[in-house]
Parts: sequence; structure tokens; C-alpha cells
Amino acid sequence: MKELALKYGCNPNQKPSRIFMEEGKELPLEVINGRPGYINFLDALNSWQLVKELKEATGIPAAASFKHVSPAGAAIGLPLSDTLKKIYFVDDIKVELSPLACAYARARGADRMCSYGDFVALSDVCDAATATLIKREVSDGVIAPGYTPEALEILKAKRKGTYNVIQIDPDYIPEPIERKQVYGITFEQGRNEIRLDDPSLFGNIPTQNKTFTPEARRDLIIALITLKYTQSNSVCYVKDGQAIGIGAGQQSRIHCTRLAGQKADTWWLRQSPKVMNLPFKADIRRADRDNTIDVYISDEYDDVLREGTWQQFFTERPEVFTDEEKKAWIAQNTKVALGSDAFFPFGDNIERAHKSGVEFIAQAGGSIRDDHVIMTCDKYNIAMAFTGVRLFHH
Repeated sequence: MKELALKYGCNPNQKPSRIFMEEGKELPLEVINGRPGYINFLDALNSWQLVKELKEATGIPAAASFKHVSPAGAAIGLPLSDTLKKIYFVDDIKVELSPLACAYARARGADRMCSYGDFVALSDVCDAATATLIKREVSDGVIAPGYTPEALEILKAKRKGTYNVIQIDPDYIPEPIERKQVYGITFEQGRNEIRLDDPSLFGNIPTQNKTFTPEARRDLIIALITLKYTQSNSVCYVKDGQAIGIGAGQQSRIHCTRLAGQKADTWWLRQSPKVMNLPFKADIRRADRDNTIDVYISDEYDDVLREGTWQQFFTERPEVFTDEEKKAWIAQNTKVALGSDAFFPFGDNIERAHKSGVEFIAQAGGSIRDDHVIMTCDKYNIAMAFTGVRLFHH
């Protein structure tokens, strides 16, 4: 197949719409089920590159959850603790979770609010366990290098048979020059082929603390690869092989760091006993439970705790999760890694990162205030590498 007609472009009024290969080449993908749209393919192709690179860099199956051409979550398939199984809503699964299924659960569960209605990317052939998890969530589609017969049967039954399933050729290599048009004008550039698992990226460590554990290096590589496919400005907090907070498309670096840090804090707060023991009604839907938890953790908690409202969600009225309690719990989060797609201009980014347990940082370096950034890292004994690599993505 050399081209595929689409229903419409980004919006219903944008017609005609298609994807195609130049010079009459064959598309390196096949739509096995459903009818993916313009934005679906943008998410699918960006997310596929991300998980492919994560697998190549770590040797472990990877997954990503994409929304509006940026990842809501990305992870490799490390085993899940009982706590993570519970907050990711996979503790009731009877089948054994494969590494790929664990990667998907982590990617989908890191930011459940933003992952709602996502497009999924898998680095490996989708198995039945992973397909079972995908079927339970609200999602637009999935892209993978293949599907087992059992997995395909499960996915084809999703959304009354309309779920989008794309298979991509894992051996496909795009041309080294890429192009796009804006306002009728064609832009051209070399593809960003930089390897982010290169040890030399950690060769310049200007901080007093120069120690990066193997786990920290792995997590920083995950952060940098994730940022490579995140709309800039972007920063990414990673812990234990998964992104826990991604800030995308912010004009200000500090606002990006705050946004991603808030998401990382929410991920950690979901693991607190006070949240895990919320007395939810048995019939509450997953999406409503996610939204309720998000509001309960926030400053708008009264929106779900006020009289006449809490009865919709809980069997009894929960206690308020006070600011003091939240700060005390967040303070227990440690060994978080933080990557940035460009330099931090001021130390205020480090101050914010420290509040979310960041102990390791990889960023480009090159700010006129690098001295202030380094000094702030030294203040908190944070190890920071200047990679010399910018990862803007637009």
C-alpha cells in the first residue's frame, strides 16, 4: 500500500487527508483493524520511535501512552510492586504480566488523567496479557511490530470492533532527510539520529556530587529519549524505569518543571495509604475514580468532599488530605531522575525539582547562569551532567 486516505485531517473541515510515501514507495505499516485518523497516525509514529529507541537503549520491552503528539507516559517493563499493581488497576488480573504488559501498565498508569483516550505504542509483539490490559482502558488505538493471534482477537473486540490496530515494520528505516510544510512553505532538516545511550553524555559532571548509580543512568536515558519525542519546552521526571511526570509544550522552562513536578507528586501521592484506602463505592467507573483521586489530592478537594457530593463516590466521607500530610509524604520520594530538552536558565528549576525527590539530572548546559544552576545542585547534593545535547521537538 503506497497511500492511505483518511476521513479528515486534524479537524473535520480539513479535507482531503491522507498519508503516503514519496516516490511511490510502500508504506511501512498496515492497518489491521479500525480506521485511524490524522492525529492517530501522528501519535502512532512518534510513539513508535520512542519505544523502539527505549528498547534498543535498555534491552527491555517498552511502552508509551501518547496524547496530542506528546507522551503522557513512557516506561520499560520492570516488574510491578503490589502497590503499583493496585494504583495502576491491574492487581485483579489473573494472567501473569509479561515484561511488555508491565511496561504498558507503567506507561498508562503514570498519568492516568492525561492517558485517557491515548494511543499506545509497544516495542515488542503484543501478547495476550498486554492486550487484556489495553482492552480495559479508554484508548484510541495501538501500534506494535506484531500481535499474537490471542492478542489480536482481544483487541478486535474492543470498542465494538472499531479499535485501531496498526502493525509497523520494525526494520523500516526512514530517509535521513525529513520534510514538512507550514503555510505552503516546505521545511527540511536532517533527522535527529543522536544516540542517547552514549556514555559520553555523562562525561561532563560539573557538580560536587559526581555519582550516578546504574539505575540513575538508565532512568536519565529514559528521560532523554522520552524528551526527544515530546513537544518542547519539555522536562521529564523518571523513577524506577518509568516516566512519572512529563511537562510538554510550555513556553517557560520553570513552568514546565513545575507542571511535570506536580504530575510526579500526584503519581507519588496516589501511593500514600490515605489515597489507597479511600472508601470508593463498588460501582464507580475507572475514569470517575481517577478524576476523584486527582481532585482529592488537589487544592480543590472540597469539590468531592462536600456534603451531598461525597456520597456519589464514597461509602463514607474521607478525611481531608492536609497540605502538611501531603508535604510529608512527598518528602519520602527519593532517587528521582530529571531530564531537560535544553539548558536550565536559572536555579529555580533545581529548587522545584528537589521538592519532588530529584537526585540526578541530565541537561544540555550552556546557560549564562550555569554557575547558579550548579550551585543550587550542590546545595542539595544533586548529581548533574551537562550532556551538551539539545532535544527540541516540534
